[in-house]
Amino acid sequence: MRKLLAFLGFILLFPINNCKAQIFNDFYNDIANNVSYDNLENDLHTFQDFGVKEVGTTANNETKDWIKSRYIDLGYTNIIEQPFTVSGNETNNLIITKEGSLYPNTFLIIDGHYDTINGPGANDNGSGTVLILELARLLKDIDTEYSIKFIHFSGEEGGLIGSQYYVNNTVIPENLDISLVLNLDQIGGVYGMNNNTVICERDENNNPSSNNTESAVATQTLANSIELYSSLDTEISYAYGSDYIPFENNGEIITGLYEKNESPYTHGPNDIIANMDIDYLFQITKGTLGAALHFAIG
Repeated sequence: MRKLLAFLGFILLFPINNCKAQIFNDFYNDIANNVSYDNLENDLHTFQDFGVKEVGTTANNETKDWIKSRYIDLGYTNIIEQPFTVSGNETNNLIITKEGSLYPNTFLIIDGHYDTINGPGANDNGSGTVLILELARLLKDIDTEYSIKFIHFSGEEGGLIGSQYYVNNTVIPENLDISLVLNLDQIGGVYGMNNNTVICERDENNNPSSNNTESAVATQTLANSIELYSSLDTEISYAYGSDYIPFENNGEIITGLYEKNESPYTHGPNDIIANMDIDYLFQITKGTLGAALHFAIG
């Protein structure tokens, strides 16, 4: 992903317009407590074992097929492969939709990229990939009022190409009604460090600035959820350099998560599980699940 400058920002804000008052929810907590450490670890090993997943490689395509197969095994049927090219090489975004019960045409987007460069990318972004898979597993049979799109982008490492393609070719022409975009990128922590804080990212871009206030509200709501349903602390910082940016530029409301202790191993051969902290990813997954239930109204 990218270098990150973080600052503390614990200003209590009201939830975004499609969210009920945010308090500890026993039902959400029960679901969050079903997050499986073993699932995260096993999926990370599978992801790592595909190797370097640069666009146009067999590893990139095999990883996409594996992610798709995981959703099929979970019972999802609304699965779309969206092909596009990067420098003449074909790759795919993968879009999975879970329909909401009251607002089926309004979407919470939960996204992360699966392509890597120069290494297997266990942290960047195997961590986000397996977190989304675990959320999809636990949310599959939960009634949510709003629809959820789980999106696995490719081409992020080449300049957010897959997410920009999706915005240009799906979001804009279909006038997609998006309540929030929650981006997950590089959240695996650093082995041997005290990984007790996660960065929650808000929109501070002035072009446009019309979505900044609602992004700040959503990001504080995300931070609150992380602290309600996990053991982690949070910090607020700004969003940049990942797949939420094409959405932000289109005027959508965005937020995201990023590790506090930034890994020195990204974009190289040592971005492997041994240099991560799976306990940290486990806690982030619990908190993110609570946030997803809150945003989608479980």
